[in-house]
Amino acid sequence: MQSTALVLSPVTPFLRHPNNNSNPQFRFRISPVALKPLVPCFMNVPSGLSSASSFSARISTRLIASNGRSDFPVRAASTPEKVDGTSNSSDLSGTVLLGAMFGLWYFLNIYFNIFNKQVLKVFPYPATVTAFQFGCGTLMIVIMWTFNLYNRPKLTRSQLAAILPLALGHTLGNLLTNISLGKVNVSFTHTIKAMEPFFTVLFSVLFLGEMPNFWVLGSLLPVVGGVVLASFTEASFNWTGFCTAMASNVTNQSRNVLSKKFMVRKEDTLDNINLFSVMTIISFTLLVPAAIFLEGVKFSPSYLQFAASQGLNVRELCIRSLLAGICFHSYQQVSYMILQMVSPVTHSVGNCVKRVVVIVSSILFFQTPVSPVNALGTAVALAGVFSYSRARRIRPNPKAA
Repeated sequence: MQSTALVLSPVTPFLRHPNNNSNPQFRFRISPVALKPLVPCFMNVPSGLSSASSFSARISTRLIASNGRSDFPVRAASTPEKVDGTSNSSDLSGTVLLGAMFGLWYFLNIYFNIFNKQVLKVFPYPATVTAFQFGCGTLMIVIMWTFNLYNRPKLTRSQLAAILPLALGHTLGNLLTNISLGKVNVSFTHTIKAMEPFFTVLFSVLFLGEMPNFWVLGSLLPVVGGVVLASFTEASFNWTGFCTAMASNVTNQSRNVLSKKFMVRKEDTLDNINLFSVMTIISFTLLVPAAIFLEGVKFSPSYLQFAASQGLNVRELCIRSLLAGICFHSYQQVSYMILQMVSPVTHSVGNCVKRVVVIVSSILFFQTPVSPVNALGTAVALAGVFSYSRARRIRPNPKAA
């Protein structure tokens, strides 16, 4: 209907004279009755309405709801169809883009775990490897900011003070994960990391005073039970790998909870990508001296030759280390980009699916032996994580006054 098209278009004047329409097929007649529905629309416009599009949307809603009939006789209604078609194509392109982002997230994560495990098997220095990966990320961030691919933030002292504990948790979480990956199978490390929701709920209660509902608590039971079952039947089990993977859950989830606790002031907040970038640079700065103190300088010809004797030559080791570092930063960067496009619950569900993909792909690539009981424990834990993601959607019904 042509009258509706005039209302929906933010750039079309509402008082355009009908004779200005050059196409005779789209001329219409305005009767006094036809102007009546517009009166309450203009009388009830909210004073805080800020955009022409929202203003026109309000008016179109009133027109549709008025008397259930059309007061503007016209012959054609092609413009609304064009608007709907544009909206549908925009929704489709957004869905395709989001699907591609999720696919890229999973792809980068799979190859990071494969390359990282190959490097750690022949070069068993997780602090040095993690520092190198943070260094790759720092270099990529500097390039991003230098060429204005993303706006560089202007940090204040209060922002740095708020980000520092988050960066410390980020550093420890990735370091402990790499220690675990060097000691046990990739699939087992990620099965243990499925315990993250348990620590999220625990720290939210302790530090934020947020009490979980019944469904959230119920979803944690299969998570804990599945991890315990998988641990008892894991062929590569050792306490170092188990404890460091569990400790990475503690540090990563404490980082997430602390971000809610500390970064509450508007002037302290950053967008997700810049927050991750600043944490990466701080983590690199913190971990380099710590790695030298804990492991010494390991990027030397003698240590590289030792790694070459374990199955990878120096060239292969350097290439895989570089690819692992690029994938390490890129998959986390993509993860934060997705978080800006979807809700946290949707991101949590996607993270659950990512863990399944990583576990299955690592079992297939490394030909990891898996017993039926071990597979059952892993499946139960992952099902619990998915149930937890769904249970977070449930909100208690407000009590009737």
